[in-house]
Amino acid sequence: MIELITSGESHGKGIFVTIKGIPSQLKIDVDFINNELSRRQIGYGRGGRMKIETDRTDILAGIINGKTTGSPITIAIWNKDYENWKDKKTPPVLKPRPGHADLIGAYKYGLTDDIRQVLERSSARETSGRVAAGAIAKLFLKEFGIEVFSHVVNLGGIDINTSSMNYSEIRERSEKSNLRCAAPPDIEGKIKERIDIAKDEGDTLGGIIETIVHPIPPFLGSYQSYEEKLDALIARSVLSIQAVKGIEFGLGFKYAYISGKNAHDEIFFDAESKKYFRKTNRAGGIEGGMSNGNAVVFRSVMKPIPTLMSPLNTINISTKEGEKAITERSDVTAVPACGVIIEAVTAIEVANALLKRYGSDNLNQILKNFENDLDLNEFKWK
Repeated sequence: MIELITSGESHGKGIFVTIKGIPSQLKIDVDFINNELSRRQIGYGRGGRMKIETDRTDILAGIINGKTTGSPITIAIWNKDYENWKDKKTPPVLKPRPGHADLIGAYKYGLTDDIRQVLERSSARETSGRVAAGAIAKLFLKEFGIEVFSHVVNLGGIDINTSSMNYSEIRERSEKSNLRCAAPPDIEGKIKERIDIAKDEGDTLGGIIETIVHPIPPFLGSYQSYEEKLDALIARSVLSIQAVKGIEFGLGFKYAYISGKNAHDEIFFDAESKKYFRKTNRAGGIEGGMSNGNAVVFRSVMKPIPTLMSPLNTINISTKEGEKAITERSDVTAVPACGVIIEAVTAIEVANALLKRYGSDNLNQILKNFENDLDLNEFKWK
């Protein structure tokens, strides 16, 4: 089983991640990992920190001669901004931001003398470690032909309709966009205008990201125990990302407005290929906690970032007087970047589910187990 732990602070020496459970013999493409880290940093509406940091992977353990050894992998992502902060004397932060971990975190851990001790760790900079780990999981999944990608379907309240596009078109168009969306130019222009207005007003914007795992074989996950359900595992990981407040699979909340006849994916059998298939994917590729051969499709909502340049009202925890919340260097929106983080944590969960069915300590043996799974031949999933 793949497990990981991150450490480090936003303005400390770096962000560190140790990944346990990656099988041996997996070829590691450092350029691919660095590109994933770069994707996390770009996007229209990002703030000044992205101009300082250019995240790069520094592999400290677990990889020899470009391949995994089966031992834990440790990666460092050094903070360039550390040099600007290491000797800097900063006044204590005492004005918690509404919507952030500041107030409750300070009291929970007895850090009320300086809230900066909370915000340094609760910062979304921590996710760079998860993106690096997710990149390794993506490299593992590529060995089985499994791909994970995301695109923005709403930003700042403006919807993006991709119903007429196939997955390849969505992915190609969104990867070329600095909004990470497949919107036509006029819609992109409206979104950027809304971002610009929010920036001028000292405000922030949220949005919705759709994530797609395609192709993905059936049988990943299980109905036998609640903790093995693939959708539950994905949901837990996605909701652990800073500022993500909701997730829905397939039709999601639309299920409340339709009847059963319109809610489920009928099962067919192609006599020529001798395979089961579905004509629809209302379930989002998961039934009973298991992948069913259709693409896994889900949407996640990210709230507006709580660090505002036009701050909200709060209480100074020292004086107990009303003041404006602190302002920190921040983004107007990080919705495009959030999609990259969602891809990373999703890749880890899918990789774990695949290892559960085909697992071994050695990639070559896992591939043999996968290729010898005759039940896969009964389903259309590629």
